[in-house]
Amino acid sequence: MTLIIPSDYHALELVEENRIRWLPLDQAARQDIRPLRIGILNIMPLGEQYEMNLLNPLGLSVLQIEPIWIRLESHAYKTWPAGHLDELYSTYAEATKEVPLDGLIVTGAPVEHLPFEQVEYWDEITELIDDARINCPSTLGLCWGGFALAYMAGIDKLNFEKKLFGVYELDNLAPAHPIMNALDDKFLCPQSRFAGYTDAVLEDAQAEGKINLLAHGGESGYTIFESADQTQIMHIGHPEYNASRLAHEAERDQNDPLVPPIANFDFENPVNRWRMHRNTFFQQWIHFCYTKISL
Repeated sequence: MTLIIPSDYHALELVEENRIRWLPLDQAARQDIRPLRIGILNIMPLGEQYEMNLLNPLGLSVLQIEPIWIRLESHAYKTWPAGHLDELYSTYAEATKEVPLDGLIVTGAPVEHLPFEQVEYWDEITELIDDARINCPSTLGLCWGGFALAYMAGIDKLNFEKKLFGVYELDNLAPAHPIMNALDDKFLCPQSRFAGYTDAVLEDAQAEGKINLLAHGGESGYTIFESADQTQIMHIGHPEYNASRLAHEAERDQNDPLVPPIANFDFENPVNRWRMHRNTFFQQWIHFCYTKISL
């Protein structure tokens, strides 16, 4: 239906250019509709620019969505513009003090090369995720966010010598699943990561009852899986990426010896071939969250 965002939101012009319906906070407060409060823990580099990658699919929901932007107190947001965090973001404690979240998204972060315990904000993020598992219907981890959820479930990542970088085909392994059931049997998704898992590690984790495997690719391995109790979903690809974000990374890293040429994507003439997966996946996840709070 619409997003509920401040009328002075810095990217309001982009929101309108993308034809995302929105309401200012004061107008939404006068309506007799309770929006879904979707927390977004944004720890991406250039995070201000990244916000539109999530607002695009969230803004297509038939439900009213209030994005709750969350920051970490123990993280130095070095590539972010001064003042932006203070203007728009709150801590997790502030965001959940009076009203709980109806869903939580944990974004990627450029720390895949580090052991989790060496990440500066690891203690804070584990405390946050543990609380969300109890008090939030569903937590969605994207890329490193997915790795973090898996590690907390006892599944460690494997670091790659070179980046997995490109747009790859995935097979839908669970077409009866409440989130996967609207996705095609095969669909495309961007990958931009220095880590992953062997198939055997995740298959063993499923056999042990830790996770359910949901999507697999021949080149990218298992990419979407969930906790056995369905409170957490891990998508270690980047379904949310706009074509411009992927093109920016490809152009930025084209001379990096650890980053191979991007596969199946022309960054000089970027074409989005995964938009259907992005939009459908996020809409199904939102519906999943709504179903949980409606029981």
